[in-house]
Amino acid sequence: MTEHRPVTLITGASAGIGTALARIFARQGKELLLVARREQRLNELADEIAAFGHRRPHVEPVDLERRDAGDAIAGAMVRLGVEPETVVNNAGFGLLGSSASLSRAEQLAMVDVNVRALTDLSLAFVEALARRRGGILNVASVAAFLPGPHMAVYYATKAYVVSFSDALHWELKPRGIRVTALCPGPVPTEFQARAGFDSGGKPDMLTLGADQVALDGYRALEQGRRLVVPGMLNRATTIMTRFVPRRLLMAAVGRYNSSRIAKRQRD
Repeated sequence: MTEHRPVTLITGASAGIGTALARIFARQGKELLLVARREQRLNELADEIAAFGHRRPHVEPVDLERRDAGDAIAGAMVRLGVEPETVVNNAGFGLLGSSASLSRAEQLAMVDVNVRALTDLSLAFVEALARRRGGILNVASVAAFLPGPHMAVYYATKAYVVSFSDALHWELKPRGIRVTALCPGPVPTEFQARAGFDSGGKPDMLTLGADQVALDGYRALEQGRRLVVPGMLNRATTIMTRFVPRRLLMAAVGRYNSSRIAKRQRD
């Protein structure tokens, strides 16, 4: 039987945190399989990584909204003769607006990408990950710790990611598999444009760059940590949510997201 080579699978690798994670894993000498919808962006990143003397990543354009996305990725691995030693579930998106007014189809697509695809890819390769004593890095958000009026589905999907990753961390640890949830605060990426609000202006004290967030996530996974929240103020925010009444948190988030909607309407 032919031995499969170990590979690091990264979804949502065409921009932001996913791109930064790809660069980090490449610097560690890892063979990469990059997945996203935009093939050109993936090829540009693969060329950049190869230009620095690293092995050129494999590129697989897949829309994770598809129900067969996990099967398509698994099929690509068979063709390439690889199996994952690390799965990085970074792909995801949000939408700003009242749930009743936003497209129901788009909100369900958000669930498909943020929850269903992440769950599928976290479970599909457990045997390979156990053989490799590898890991799973699931990208969530500080939003996971908050109720999210005017981004209700997004906040809920990220709460799922943290809860699911917590449980997997406990279940898979005896098999030598590390599972880490990465929970960044605001990061200047294409996420904001997709969500429907402006990311311009001066970054606030909660904002960190994609490179720093990716590095914190990578290190936490290597250390076998269950959860990492990059940035001291972001960590303080998640701790605060344990003590502030839920109704007050909900009101604060609702006002904040309402202000973003109002700004979008003015612009």
